[in-house]
Amino acid sequence: MNLPLQPLDADLFTRAQHLLDDEWLTRDPDLAPVLPTVLARNVGQDWHKAGTFRHHLVGVARSLTVWQQPRDVRLLGLLHSVYGNAFVDLVKFDPAKERARVREIAGESAEHLVYLFCTQSRTQFVQKVLAGALEGDGSLVLEQDAGEGGGRHVLTPYEVAVFIIVSMADTIEQWFSWQDDIFSRFPAVQHRPQPVHWAASLWPGPMRPSGRMVSQINGLALALQHPGLKGLLPTPPVFAHCTQPLAAADEAAAASLYWSVIQQDQPLVDLDVATGVLESAVRHNPWVGEPQMVLAQLYLSAGRKDDARVAAASALQLFSAWGNSWDKRVQWDAWVAWTRILLQGATVDGTWPERLDKLNNVALRA
Repeated sequence: MNLPLQPLDADLFTRAQHLLDDEWLTRDPDLAPVLPTVLARNVGQDWHKAGTFRHHLVGVARSLTVWQQPRDVRLLGLLHSVYGNAFVDLVKFDPAKERARVREIAGESAEHLVYLFCTQSRTQFVQKVLAGALEGDGSLVLEQDAGEGGGRHVLTPYEVAVFIIVSMADTIEQWFSWQDDIFSRFPAVQHRPQPVHWAASLWPGPMRPSGRMVSQINGLALALQHPGLKGLLPTPPVFAHCTQPLAAADEAAAASLYWSVIQQDQPLVDLDVATGVLESAVRHNPWVGEPQMVLAQLYLSAGRKDDARVAAASALQLFSAWGNSWDKRVQWDAWVAWTRILLQGATVDGTWPERLDKLNNVALRA
């Protein structure tokens, strides 16, 4: 098979497994006390990208929890847009009047991070990090707009590390092809008149995975290897703990190959073609779970149980490492559930249906 697959880390999977229950947040000692106040601001009723604003905030906090981030960082994930920002007009707390209220529920350190994250230019932040513009000590200088008084704001190395990690979680939680289209070439967005390009604005579009943002997340992740940032926070367990590169061209190729199989553009009577296409996708981008998950099912259908077991375990490892899905057609917990079914079917004593209708009956055994 000779694919860049990964073994399943039992400890990482256990951490992720605790977050599969929708009620995990209500049991979290750091986040649960803040949740009622946030929910009272109707975050569960506001639209946001692939779901509601609540889905988004919880999804970002979930990745940060899997990544074992400290309390103030995880609270930033849960509250990261509540003052509004340049991308999201969802002001749940008025920054001119309610900072004291947020400090009361979240603490001074977390509120400070939330305020900075909402008020500083995240576009400029991403651009400068990707351009390697960090100072020698890991700090980063942001230029202020004239309307904000001009001048400069210097983010400390800790703030830079926090913003990189939260930006990684924020992006993987929400980004799919609809945003690829309307936020063309983010962070250097190319604005286009909506009436002329109306087709791109039809939400949610075809629901393809993003063809360009995982490599951008990778660029942020690699910046955590800066000497001024290393060790300030736990390193997210993605991209081999943020050490391995992913080229934009490889990501684009992998997304296209994966989607061609999902859309059944390959011959349906020939498993070898679809299998080969997915294997190529995995070689281009071995850092997302969905191509490996689908590949595991094709292996099972072909009777290749050993290959299926390795591919399913690697997919489960990647789903556990991200705490979010890349393919937004279904939610993260559903992809995890199906991948566990595949892994179960590929075990020595497991079985895989020989009839199509029996696929409807598969269930996870205790």
